[in-house]
Amino acid sequence: MIDVLVVDDDFMVARIHCGFVERIDGFRVVGTASTGEQAVAAVDELRPDLVLLDLYLPDMFGLDVVTRLRAARHDCDVLVISAAREAEAVRRAVRYGAVNYLLKPFGFDELRTRLEQYAARRNAPRATVVSDQADVDRVLSRSGSVATPVLPRGLSTETAELVERALREHTGTLSAAECANRVGISRVSARRYLEHFSGTGRAEVSLRYGAAGRPERRYCWVG
Repeated sequence: MIDVLVVDDDFMVARIHCGFVERIDGFRVVGTASTGEQAVAAVDELRPDLVLLDLYLPDMFGLDVVTRLRAARHDCDVLVISAAREAEAVRRAVRYGAVNYLLKPFGFDELRTRLEQYAARRNAPRATVVSDQADVDRVLSRSGSVATPVLPRGLSTETAELVERALREHTGTLSAAECANRVGISRVSARRYLEHFSGTGRAEVSLRYGAAGRPERRYCWVG
């Protein structure tokens, strides 16, 4: 079993997240915390394998909790769950070693996908040495960096790579229609991939206002 500590300052949200975790085979909730100080104390006492960590806590920023845990030599993993959509928050989470970054609000299936992926990486056989670059790449792919998050259901890795390439190679911003033309998919499909990249902090959205109608959403890659 993978022991999980749920950290969120909203009691009802924490309760929902606990319910989600308990429904997933191989995971169990061993405790909850509503502040950063409580989180540090709970990790000290309960020694969880994984912490579901909100960033906006009443006494400290969530990533400061991670700093405290590492200073105390706790080696538990951290999965950030937050409403923070700033790209810098995502990048900081990566630098602090978060295994993933899940935007609130999210559904049961979204959390299950990420926890099952985490469990697969955690339980995968690990060699004590690497023999070549391919082994290095495989180790890094299991490291859990949120730079390559799981795609939502209905989105394919191959198309996501094409959309990412279109954004990376274009100077300036692209609309969903322009991206669709470059990639060869429908505008609706392009919009889904672009919004996914925006939601995970890898693309930024700007609005272009025309003479009439809704403003056009335009996207640029931030990585």
